[in-house]
Amino acid sequence: MSVDKTRVLAEMGIKPLWRLREPLAQPARAEESIALAPEPMRERAPDPIPAMQPELAQIVRQLATQSVLETETSGVSALGWEELSSTVADCRACGLCKARKQAVFGVGDRQADWMFVGEGPGAEEDERGEPFVGQAGKLLDAMLEASGLKRGEKVYIANAVKCRPPGNRTPEADEIAACRPYLDRQIELVKPKLLIALGRPAAQALLGREMSIASARGKLHQYAHAGGAIPVVVTYHPAYLLRNLPDKAKAWVDMCFAADTIAQSRD
Repeated sequence: MSVDKTRVLAEMGIKPLWRLREPLAQPARAEESIALAPEPMRERAPDPIPAMQPELAQIVRQLATQSVLETETSGVSALGWEELSSTVADCRACGLCKARKQAVFGVGDRQADWMFVGEGPGAEEDERGEPFVGQAGKLLDAMLEASGLKRGEKVYIANAVKCRPPGNRTPEADEIAACRPYLDRQIELVKPKLLIALGRPAAQALLGREMSIASARGKLHQYAHAGGAIPVVVTYHPAYLLRNLPDKAKAWVDMCFAADTIAQSRD
């Protein structure tokens, strides 16, 4: 190895894996073999490429997650309601399954015109197995009633992820990706005229890109699927509105916009 190449590898944190040693003076007895063994044989050899370790670890995690995801979600696009519900209940495609009490599938009219998508179950949803049953759910019901709607009638409600994230944290990108085939299949089965994304994670799950609520509100987006496209309206998550009461007026504007969109689709 040239001097220049050795220097470059050293700067990358890569050192020679082998070095010459003096031969043993005499053969070692079996009981002494461990004591006389070269250091690398008695202890784990140091990582020869420490500078690349984080990148390699990330690649390994991605490959492992993808492998599990493909196994868990293969054939989802052909499932009916009951088979899909059972598959979600048994899913192990991401780490959220470890702490859940139960998967929260979805609820409502399975031939609904309106489909609301939140980000993920909370503590009470995890207990009861139904989305939006806590305080945020009561506010959502009030929003529906003000719009002339009712839970279970022409309305279907689901989440981007089907298991509760620990501490009610925001679902991570890989968790949303793991549940995406289930959400896609629910949408295919419901065939709604309109999708309402409740909060940023739900909007990103439906539209497949990063965005802020401020930039997404007041615009008609499109959820693309094999059968065409479904209009998407983005608004605030009810849990956010409970903490930010002045924005309820903005959410009402969004609901009126959604109602106008539905009306136009019937013309």
